[in-house]
Amino acid sequence: MTQTGLFDATPAADRLTAWAPAQWPVAPDWQPLVASFFASPAGLALGQRLSARLAAGAVVYPPQPLRALELTPLHQVRVVILGQDPYHGPGQAEGLAFSVAPGVKLPPSLRNIHQELARDLAPRAAPVDGSLLAWARQGVLLLNTCLTVEDGAPASHAGWGWEALTDQIVRAVVARTEPAVFMLWGAHAQKVAATAGLPAQGSHHLVLSANHPSPLSARRPPVPFLGCGHFGRAQVFLRERGLGELVW
Repeated sequence: MTQTGLFDATPAADRLTAWAPAQWPVAPDWQPLVASFFASPAGLALGQRLSARLAAGAVVYPPQPLRALELTPLHQVRVVILGQDPYHGPGQAEGLAFSVAPGVKLPPSLRNIHQELARDLAPRAAPVDGSLLAWARQGVLLLNTCLTVEDGAPASHAGWGWEALTDQIVRAVVARTEPAVFMLWGAHAQKVAATAGLPAQGSHHLVLSANHPSPLSARRPPVPFLGCGHFGRAQVFLRERGLGELVW
């Protein structure tokens, strides 16, 4: 049963079926950090709590919570984009912040991201596909700070312990000598990066901050997302440091 009380018709391939970190692949240079977390009190408590919800019949997304760490190795990170938690509708979440599975209708925030991308890197049409897999494979770490969610219940797993892991992930990128671009969209992303030790200025990383791309804030001050120019500024930064431009 879903949280709305309707019969659960969500395909098993679209959701998490068991607490099984050993079956969630990650790139080799993320493995020590991930293994340490899952062996920690916070990781063990998270596993017990999530296992209990699954045993109770909760529908949990996505099927691979650590997919961002599989597709984007630490040493290949060129851009960091932080989200809050996965999409909470059937078939949407694919383990990458803001990304939806191919063929799924674009959520409003992602539609605004595509709109800003087309405006900033004009002339080009806004993408119609919502999957950002190609970004992740080029070194864009699309990281939600909470990595699971229950069907129809946004932020339902916030504060369960995932944040201890994702804080360490962000800290690992901040601590590298290689520069990266941090695209911090919204107060949540900005707070997470600051907590992980990323200074707003004076870093060898490029820190770009704007409002969240949600329709509620994308056009509002102090820094509207639409018109922020982050994609173009990232390209210049990466090119000038010999890190190569991205194919957005």
